[in-house]
Amino acid sequence: MNISVKNLQKYYGKNKALDITELQISEGELVGIVGNNGAGKTTFLRLILDLLQPTNGEILINGENVSQSQSWKLFTGSYLDEGFLIDFMTPEEYFYFSGELYGICKEDVDQRLKAYEPFMNNEILNQKKYIRQLSTGNKQKTGIIAAMIVEPKLLLLDEPFNSIDPTSQIRIRNTLKQINTEKKTTMLVSSHNLNHIASACSRIILLEKGLIIKDITNIAEKIKEVEDYFSVNAQ
Repeated sequence: MNISVKNLQKYYGKNKALDITELQISEGELVGIVGNNGAGKTTFLRLILDLLQPTNGEILINGENVSQSQSWKLFTGSYLDEGFLIDFMTPEEYFYFSGELYGICKEDVDQRLKAYEPFMNNEILNQKKYIRQLSTGNKQKTGIIAAMIVEPKLLLLDEPFNSIDPTSQIRIRNTLKQINTEKKTTMLVSSHNLNHIASACSRIILLEKGLIIKDITNIAEKIKEVEDYFSVNAQ
């Protein structure tokens, strides 16, 4: 799945939240989106998912405007925040529900969940708990897994490393890299964690006040540019 952004702007009143003249994300790229609070990261992901309407411009997925087409949704998995969860369900019910939306039967969902058993750490399945009763970290794990078990061609995650323990952070980072490599899934992952983003991603987009400040593909050589940018702003 490829993404094309053209003259995209989002205003809240007189405040400009996002302003991207042009951006191309090719199929199979694992793109990290970094920036300080209020940089426009979540707004950008919500615009891609048609959860927000742009003030100007358009976003195309495989050539189709996201606000005028539904077909891209059948190939897209996402988890941005707890609002994506149905908290009166158990995790099992939620996984089955997510699978059903994509035409995946319970047996196949069960099979796919096995790959995430280390990530769940025996704290999510078979706990006789509703999602609302889970810890913040396990709620996040539930949402991330639900987005991934449908094996989407496009995956969007907002701050997936927040609220989970360091071991789980490493597991999800490695899982993202593995899926991207094996299945060529296009991924957009926003995060404040530069280390995980630099390790996982093939490209980093730095947003600041809604603008793309840097677009880096040679990460091994240029991650220091991103670190230096934030260091200067911290002084």
